Amino acid sequence: MYRQLAASAKSRLQLARKLAERNIPEHVAEAVLDKFQEARLIDDAEFADMWVRSRSQSRKLAKGALRRELAEKGVDQETAAAALEQLSDADEEAAARSLVERKLRPGTDLGDRADRDKATRRLASMLARKGYQPSQAFRIVCEVLDAHAAPDTDDPPNRYP
Repeated sequence: MYRQLAASAKSRLQLARKLAERNIPEHVAEAVLDKFQEARLIDDAEFADMWVRSRSQSRKLAKGALRRELAEKGVDQETAAAALEQLSDADEEAAARSLVERKLRPGTDLGDRADRDKATRRLASMLARKGYQPSQAFRIVCEVLDAHAAPDTDDPPNRYP
């Protein structure tokens, strides 16, 4: 059990599942988990805060996806909501823009309607899988594509063909 906690933070439900896998009687598992909680080795609120910070930065997940993941880990809605408050709407939107910028394939002809539509669908679907709302995903993708399609006026004209 200590090895589980040493590897990474876990929620109470995750540890309960591990104990059940090892055929530990439920009343014994509950007693052990209660002791761990008293000793502050298990804290679902701290786990949720750490999970949200980590997954929003590394995977660029939106609040919706993070909420689902926390529910799967056994974190109650109130604790999850408190952890998700650390993500502002602006942070979430910046993460989505950064992701779209990174995933935009170089050489995509944004002037060609078919290529642009294909890129829009691909990028909006990627954001949807990461938990972004469809309207937000399409708006961000369109804004990024518009910015990339506009000619850069800062570049000097090419003198050599």
